[in-house]
Amino acid sequence: MQTQWDHRYAQRTQRMKASAIRELLKLTENPEVISFAGGLPAPDVFPIDKFREACNTVLSEQGALALQYGSTEGYKPLREMIARHTNTMGVGIAAENVQITSGSQQALDLLGKILINRGDRILVEAPTYLGALQAWNAYGAEYVTVESDDDGMRTDALEEALRTGPKFIYVLPNFQNPTGVTMSLERRLQLVDLADRYGVPIIEDDPYGQLRFEGEHLPSVMKIDNDRRTQNGVYSGNVIYLSTFSKILAPGIRLAWVIAPSEVIRKLVLAKQGADLNTSTFNQLLAYEVGRGGFIDKHVQFIIDVYRERRDAMLEAMEEHMPAGVRWTHPHGGLFLWLTMPEHLKSTEVLQVAVEQEKVACVPGDAFYPDNGGWNTMRLNFSYSKPTLINEGISRLGRVIKRLL
Repeated sequence: MQTQWDHRYAQRTQRMKASAIRELLKLTENPEVISFAGGLPAPDVFPIDKFREACNTVLSEQGALALQYGSTEGYKPLREMIARHTNTMGVGIAAENVQITSGSQQALDLLGKILINRGDRILVEAPTYLGALQAWNAYGAEYVTVESDDDGMRTDALEEALRTGPKFIYVLPNFQNPTGVTMSLERRLQLVDLADRYGVPIIEDDPYGQLRFEGEHLPSVMKIDNDRRTQNGVYSGNVIYLSTFSKILAPGIRLAWVIAPSEVIRKLVLAKQGADLNTSTFNQLLAYEVGRGGFIDKHVQFIIDVYRERRDAMLEAMEEHMPAGVRWTHPHGGLFLWLTMPEHLKSTEVLQVAVEQEKVACVPGDAFYPDNGGWNTMRLNFSYSKPTLINEGISRLGRVIKRLL
């Protein structure tokens, strides 16, 4: 008897949706298409020689350890290195506050597994990171949105949203994906104050924080919260912090980390044991070997120089090629900017014409709204393409928008 698979799937699969970005990447396999769709780091900045050297060192000196199972929490020297870096940011943590994960996406999924019951409300920015929505939809999350502007989440609207009783707040304060905007210091302070007042924890997702092109680094939400509540040098904060090696080394090694109070880490360990037992031991030893000795700090400066040039190229191309009535953000770092068209234009229609007629792709903005907003917006990635290609791609996109206007 042939199995009717539709009757066998768990109910949670009904809430699973394909990533709009991953589906778009299929369209861009044509080498003639200039793609601003992916959130891809530039392959030009991957430290290939450093990884080759590290591979030889790890295999010759610690081969048996590197190829064996490891602890669920992660390779302790790597966790200690992350803790030392975090301590330089003014947050006192130890390795016991660090959980290594197989990319930030796994961290989001594991947090959903330990925190979200079906029907729980999650407070998010509008727009917000698509990957978080994709991870948490399967756990039955509902969403409460707070509009963002050029200074990040509008904290003047936050208190009303908090009255709905969300399970936690999810924010990307630095060079947000998808908009590229940064939450102001004033709003960070207000966010921490309101979250504390209502007893709602915060998940701070910070994959791009080290990639600042201009201006001063702002204290993380975790740092602001830490100053209010840490006692006796033990981190017991209201913030769970996520970051990754994907943007400062390479996404292919699939390494990220969670910083949280030790009791949260213990729950994450149990959830991760049911998922993959442990993150790749070999990759962790590689990252530690590459990262120790201060290499990452030097390499990040190189990445910043490359991405700043490409950000500037895209901003200049927007000024040159976009028609009146189109607006865009001015990111101070990260990988993205956000384009807003007149309200009667639909970004999905623009994308269809852009790919078919001009061979250029971007991501429609509505994918980043859990409440079906942003129909006239789109996300553009500037990190992947070289400046000459950026100018040509924006020129093509500008022609499409002008025709549709």
